[in-house]
Amino acid sequence: MTSTHTSHCTIVPPYMLEALALGDEQAVATHARAALRHDEQLRASRRTPTAQETVRSAPHRETTAGAADTGPRRTIYDAKGTQTTPGTQVRAEGGAPTGDPAVNEAYDGLGATWELWSTAYSRDSLDGKGMPLLASVHYGRNYDNAFWDGSQMVFGDGDGVIFERFTKSLDVIGHELAHGVTEHTAGLLYQGQSGALNESVSDVFGVLVKQKALGQTAAEADWLVGADLLNPSVKGRALRDMRNPGTAYDDPRLGKDPQPADMAHHVDTQDDNGGVHINSGIPNRAFVLAADAIGGNAWEGAGAIWYAVLSGDAIKADCDFATFAGLTVAAAGSVHGDGSAQQAAVRSAWEQVGVLTVGGSSQGGSTGGSAGGTAPGQGGGVPTPASQVLLRRTGGFAGLVRERRMVLGELPERDARDWQHLLAAPTLQRIAASTERTHPDAFTYSVVCDEAGCDVTLQEPHLPEAIHSLFERALTQD
Repeated sequence: MTSTHTSHCTIVPPYMLEALALGDEQAVATHARAALRHDEQLRASRRTPTAQETVRSAPHRETTAGAADTGPRRTIYDAKGTQTTPGTQVRAEGGAPTGDPAVNEAYDGLGATWELWSTAYSRDSLDGKGMPLLASVHYGRNYDNAFWDGSQMVFGDGDGVIFERFTKSLDVIGHELAHGVTEHTAGLLYQGQSGALNESVSDVFGVLVKQKALGQTAAEADWLVGADLLNPSVKGRALRDMRNPGTAYDDPRLGKDPQPADMAHHVDTQDDNGGVHINSGIPNRAFVLAADAIGGNAWEGAGAIWYAVLSGDAIKADCDFATFAGLTVAAAGSVHGDGSAQQAAVRSAWEQVGVLTVGGSSQGGSTGGSAGGTAPGQGGGVPTPASQVLLRRTGGFAGLVRERRMVLGELPERDARDWQHLLAAPTLQRIAASTERTHPDAFTYSVVCDEAGCDVTLQEPHLPEAIHSLFERALTQD
């Protein structure tokens, strides 16, 4: 199965960046707001032509199952503080290390990720056909994020106050590249429980890249995602703790880690495409429990079972927790035998997080939290300067919410005029009606104006730049 949609996935959860953007430390807040703006612009379908052309010009290897690989094909670029990718090439496959730690860390991280997929699962790069691995470092100024744009990795240097440079974290590199593998296999829809599984799969294989590189068994591993990113001043251990979701950080600037550890605390929300970045803590913990019980190297035990499901024919794009749990139990039985200790370990893991009950029945429920939101209103009303508008933005890697209630007449004159024209026209309704699917880590906007008869939910990648800019100005104005 192959998913052809473009994804833009970031490692720092939007809820963390949002918390920083609202904090009292001016420099940190400024950098966080800049990172959010850049992420939003990039997610709105602006994959760089240069990066795409680079990928297309490099032919993929045609291999058969089990054929010997010839190694990764890495190219590292330096964006030199700009927001243009890929930038200037600074290291190609086989080239000597440079004097720039970010370049060398990116090169080594891409190699470690390729090595896991190749040696553990006989997969030739992300697409199974030798896809070139590209990365740009030094993206933007004090950019607080890293992301996969559908064709390459991009790394910021961090602000040095909350976040260190993003190439420092091997599991972050592995996480983002795993989104590419999911796109080329199960194609898990990025909403509700299938979206949370999409995020969890990236966390799983991100930490497996790190564990394999360090030679750690499941028992020896820390199961932390992004532990190398946080500045020593942050009150936290990492971005996420897979073994103990909800405990990774508790910081005045970042807030408290919101991930649940079991279905009893599953978050039912329309925000964040149905809570994809929050509820992923549940399958994350199930994986760790299974890996601990099976023992040994997690990439050989539980990881191989998860990969068999991800790349198999039985999984569907809208797979929910209960279905995925059942598939992993069945895969464990296929690999190790029905009634085996490995199969029992996998079933017990899902029972402990409340997705399966003792006896094998499911508590997973529906996929939950559709990102589609409220059905579009018909519009057509005539907004006035006294009209009130609720603009709400959810989603992003961290799943934070930002909203603003505004009176049109109190906005800057140009924006007030643009809002009146937009709300009086059927444009927003048409965009909402044309949205067919969600996109990983893209934001979702809801616009409600009773006077105009408008109640719509829109996916960021489908927004024209002028409307996207209007929305963002409204959310960032005091």
